[in-house]
Amino acid sequence: MLEIAIKGSKNYWIWIVFLLAVIGAGAIVYIDQFRNGLMITGMSRDVSWGFYIANFTYLVGVAAGGVMVVIPFYLHDYEKFHRITILGEFLAVAALIMCLLFIVVDLGQPTRLLNMFLYPSPKSVLFYDALVLNGYLFLNIIVGWKVLEAERNQVEPVWWTKPLVLISIPFAIGIHTVTAYLYCGMPGRGFWLTAILAPRFLASAFAAGPAVLIILCYIIKKFTKFDPGWEAMQTLSKIVCYAIIANLFFFLCEVFVVYYSNIPGHKAHIQYLLFGYHGYTALVPWMWTSLLLMGTGAILLVIPKFRSNYKLLPYICAMIVFGTWIDKGLGMISGGFVPSPLHHVTEYAPTIPETMITLAVYATGLLVLTILYKLATQVKEEVNG
Repeated sequence: MLEIAIKGSKNYWIWIVFLLAVIGAGAIVYIDQFRNGLMITGMSRDVSWGFYIANFTYLVGVAAGGVMVVIPFYLHDYEKFHRITILGEFLAVAALIMCLLFIVVDLGQPTRLLNMFLYPSPKSVLFYDALVLNGYLFLNIIVGWKVLEAERNQVEPVWWTKPLVLISIPFAIGIHTVTAYLYCGMPGRGFWLTAILAPRFLASAFAAGPAVLIILCYIIKKFTKFDPGWEAMQTLSKIVCYAIIANLFFFLCEVFVVYYSNIPGHKAHIQYLLFGYHGYTALVPWMWTSLLLMGTGAILLVIPKFRSNYKLLPYICAMIVFGTWIDKGLGMISGGFVPSPLHHVTEYAPTIPETMITLAVYATGLLVLTILYKLATQVKEEVNG
């Protein structure tokens, strides 16, 4: 099927060349980082995780969100998702590739990744995170490819794809649960030291992932002859609605506990994010923008008139996507490190080189997603045509 990827319109190739140019520019900057280390980024002794890990965390959620398409179709025979299930699986593949790349660029020496496999430790949460991320990536590639191949040949998928699908469901939950454990397993970081962190991560994932998929369905319908189906998109929008409400509820629970208990080690982080801390307010406008976007999006999705508006829905989903990205990216990372356990404030902002490398990673993911979606839409056009 790969021959489909080398056939396309002029616009298709312009897009591919553009992505390759962004990847090339980012690769040049990464060579500088590889030679000089992470000193070219905005990270410091007090803020040792930055833009790379923020985007990694968010994209793990996007990948995990694909399970909200898989479960209804494979477990409950929800036929409306038949057209878009492969799109959700391929979105997970692209998101996971970006996740792994963000881990690579975040390491001063990428070869250190081998230490997790050469010297595995059952006490290391990072080791389990590597297992579930790579396992979920492998499962989605195999299942997506075999199902699409079977659809092209108009035969039933091989029998072992169904067990792999069932295995992929706990893997999808696991990739974001274990990622949350990376955070809340640090007792010195009061902002992350909460049992509700994993549910918060999953709620935002089940909002962001389907929201991204809805936007991609609009793009696919505009630029191809394949129609993902309005009813499927409407069902996805309901999932986004419930998930974003749960995410906001969990965040408000954190705010209540922080201010009612008045524990300084936990309160300082929320105070910094929402109102500023000792005059430092870099993230305050970002966090209130995030809450406004997520809250407005939730209200619009609750009202059927707005949720079922074909022209309005992609904008609502974009609000959810950007709102959750700020909340779980910038807010979650910087909010956990600022202030430090000694209540010192070292604010963080990504540098231009850091941003260029990040854009290159996203361009790589979009390149993979473009090729996979071209294969999927072409095959479905052939079958339906």
